[in-house]
Amino acid sequence: MKTVRLALAQMNPTVGDLEGNTEKIIRYVKIAGDHAADIIAFPELAVTGYPPEDLLLKPHFITDNLEALQKIKEKVWDLTAIVGFVDKKEDIYNAAAIIHNGMVADVYHKMYLPNYGVFDEYRYFQTGTRFPIYSLGDVKFGVNICEDIWYPEGPARVQSLFGAEVIININASPYHINKV
Repeated sequence: MKTVRLALAQMNPTVGDLEGNTEKIIRYVKIAGDHAADIIAFPELAVTGYPPEDLLLKPHFITDNLEALQKIKEKVWDLTAIVGFVDKKEDIYNAAAIIHNGMVADVYHKMYLPNYGVFDEYRYFQTGTRFPIYSLGDVKFGVNICEDIWYPEGPARVQSLFGAEVIININASPYHINKV
């Protein structure tokens, strides 16, 4: 039987508190490692807090977020961590870093960006275009972010068609009592 021990870090990151959020993430990585987890998954945009909104317009905020991710990766060794952060290529992306053995093994970019109610992600982020599959031992898994899982023909379906046995979806939906 294939098994993966998955830890979920249900933390409450503070928007804009990169240092505090990074400390929390590193603390939870240690706890997960102490409990022999194979994977620990953090919320969407755990490094920056959600939603970072106009902080994303400040170049130093993006750079500081990337530096925070470097500090985090140095603390991830005997497990895999999935950490929400803001990735910067030619544009910026709502992203999940897949970290293993002190390295960012890959980065997933969110594909379905909400733009209704309190959500304004199209204003800030570009959409992802890849459907990567990852392996941990003999278990294949996909990673996606929040609204990506809501669509029947979305990333989770494509990832499952390409062999993912597990889908890990990180999100940071606003909390309220009795939310279903």
